[in-house]
Amino acid sequence: MTQKRIVIAIDGHSSCGKSTLAKSLARALGYIYIDSGAMYRAVTLYALRKGWIVNGQTNNKKILGGLSDIRITFQWDEAAGKNTTFLNGENVEEEIRKLEVSQNVSPISTLAEVRHEMVKQQRANGLKKGIVMDGRDIGTVVFPDAELKIFMTATPEIRAQRRYNELIEKGTEVNFQEILRNVEDRDAMDSTREISPLKIADDALILDNSHLTREEQLLWSLDRFNERTGNNES
Repeated sequence: MTQKRIVIAIDGHSSCGKSTLAKSLARALGYIYIDSGAMYRAVTLYALRKGWIVNGQTNNKKILGGLSDIRITFQWDEAAGKNTTFLNGENVEEEIRKLEVSQNVSPISTLAEVRHEMVKQQRANGLKKGIVMDGRDIGTVVFPDAELKIFMTATPEIRAQRRYNELIEKGTEVNFQEILRNVEDRDAMDSTREISPLKIADDALILDNSHLTREEQLLWSLDRFNERTGNNES
């Protein structure tokens, strides 16, 4: 019997491991992972190629006028074992990770018109189902009809400790209390911002991963997936 394909939306607080879970879930299910960050990078790459970004200065009029000529899709690369980004049919996964794109993506991603267009394309990518996407408004704004919505959370102290440990491992000198304040401030900003604030969808399932390993989170999510798709039925 053909497995039912659905849309999986993962939202939650910062430093909860949303992308890690989303990618693991997509890999386990053979689904496409929609990488919103890669989409903004692809727009940036297109603008750079067109000469609409020069010395860090963006020609917003040209960029917005060219949005209709940009189509971003994703495919799973079986050989490489990873998600791949396509810009107008061209594989640009490696190119969008280069320094020049990284240095110019921020102003592109803040343009409201670009964000609106990316949401439209994210929805278009989801028409055939079989996708996983993470963020802060996926289950409420981008895919309000997603069959499985997961809202990830953990205590601010746990999330701050995770970030602290990551930075220490990289050799960065940091102060735990400053990181904790940053986590709490970001929670407040995400929850109160005007456009698409962070909130829990009415039909979302809560995943508090304060004391769960990555493997336990994946198993929990796969169980919820099986429940929603009827794979647990005998």
